[in-house]
Amino acid sequence: MPRRTPMPAPLRAAYTAEMDTARTPGPLPVRWRAAERAHILSQPWPGPHTRTHAVMLRLAVHGGDLREVLGQLVRLAVAAPGSAAGRYPSGNTGRARVGLTTPMSIPADLAAQLRAAGIALAP
Repeated sequence: MPRRTPMPAPLRAAYTAEMDTARTPGPLPVRWRAAERAHILSQPWPGPHTRTHAVMLRLAVHGGDLREVLGQLVRLAVAAPGSAAGRYPSGNTGRARVGLTTPMSIPADLAAQLRAAGIALAP
C-alpha cells in the first residue's frame, strides 16, 4: 500500500537514531548495521528510503566496495518509485549482496515499531 502520509513521529525518531549512527564515524560494520535497520524502517516512505540508500552509497565508497557502490546506485534509482508504488521487499536490508526484490525477516524490535505505526507486515 503506497504511503501518502508522513512517517509517524515515533518511527521517525527510531529511523533518525539509526541514520545518525550510520553517518557517525566509527567501525564500518556498526555503521552498516544501523543503515540496514534504517532501510527496513524507511521502505514505505520514498524520501527516507532514498536518503538511506544515499548513506549506504557513502558507506560503500568509504569502504572501497565497488560491488556495493554499483548496487547502491541501482537502488537509489528505484527506491523512491518502489516506495511510492508500495512495491518493496519487506525486511530487505538494502545491501547489494541481497537480491533487490528479496523479502527478509524483520528484526522483532523493528517489526513492533512498524506495526505500532500502522504498517501491515507480511506473515
